[in-house]
Amino acid sequence: MYTRLLRPALFRLGGGDAEVAHETTLRALAAVSGGDARLTALWAATSRYRYQARAEPRTVYGIRFPNPVGLAAGLDKDGRALPAWPAFGFGFVEVGTVTRHPQPGNDRPRLFRLPSSGALVNRMGFNNAGAAALADRLATLGRLPVPLGISLGKSKVTPLDEAVADYVASLRILYEHGDYFAVNVSSPNTPGLRSLQDKAQLAELLGALSAEARSLAAGRTPRPLLVKVAPDLTDEALAEVLAVCAEHGVAGVIATNTTLSREGVTGADRAVATQAGGLSGRPLHEQALEVVRFVHREAGDTLPVIGVGGIGDAHGALRMLDAGASLVQLYTGFIYQGPELVRQINRAVSQTVYGPGKG
Repeated sequence: MYTRLLRPALFRLGGGDAEVAHETTLRALAAVSGGDARLTALWAATSRYRYQARAEPRTVYGIRFPNPVGLAAGLDKDGRALPAWPAFGFGFVEVGTVTRHPQPGNDRPRLFRLPSSGALVNRMGFNNAGAAALADRLATLGRLPVPLGISLGKSKVTPLDEAVADYVASLRILYEHGDYFAVNVSSPNTPGLRSLQDKAQLAELLGALSAEARSLAAGRTPRPLLVKVAPDLTDEALAEVLAVCAEHGVAGVIATNTTLSREGVTGADRAVATQAGGLSGRPLHEQALEVVRFVHREAGDTLPVIGVGGIGDAHGALRMLDAGASLVQLYTGFIYQGPELVRQINRAVSQTVYGPGKG
């Protein structure tokens, strides 16, 4: 129903403006999952996915995940529709990227579809209501039935030399609400952000965040910190990132963010691909797989990986798991394929014996 009826209607909204479709979907899901009586029937229909999308649970980072398929950061930055995602079968949800200060993001249009390539280009620029607003929403909502990750980024108004304090402030505001925290230093859409992946700057940032997490834990086990890396790093640069992560007690890696490459874009999509921003979706898949393989080969079980990038079917998810990922996340594939993709992946995982090296 999604690909034949709902997706074509959404893609026509706003004259084809992808962000209009995104906002319309979030508003509808927020209303449905918030208990709007007018939409009870629709919610009852969609909620059946929670019973049909189960896979074997697993424990990663000390957290029990009911299944390995998560919603990637970016789809629900401010947590507006949080109760909806577990109902679609997701085993965990990541909100954000959130910044210490509220910010509108980059000028519109800033989200572009490449349908023939199964891809998107975005230059959203961390548009969000800020860490305090997200904390208020999460406090009102209470705990989800699945783990919640929170992706942290640098505020655009914050100079790079003050980035550490900016991230630490967001962690402090949101600490009690997240099951894990992703440190986003790899978005191409905030000026200078990717320089925080450099060895010295990353070491300072992760050292401060790790110390803050230990302080906030107050004698308990600190909430896990993960680092989200760019797919465009050289092997040497990525190895340095992994070494810094290990040195500062980082729990894992999210591989990968969007890419600046346009390799794999086909046909009429090439014209749209000239837009500035990060590319996600099918053309990114092989590149993301290589990063996952590299991290798994270099770090093994010491830095478990969440694999994200171009997963558009169950086969793609299994390849990511075989490459060494412990969990996977969906973003662009979910936009193009809808909730059925979550169910297909979980069914495939529950029926397949997989392991590193088979992908």
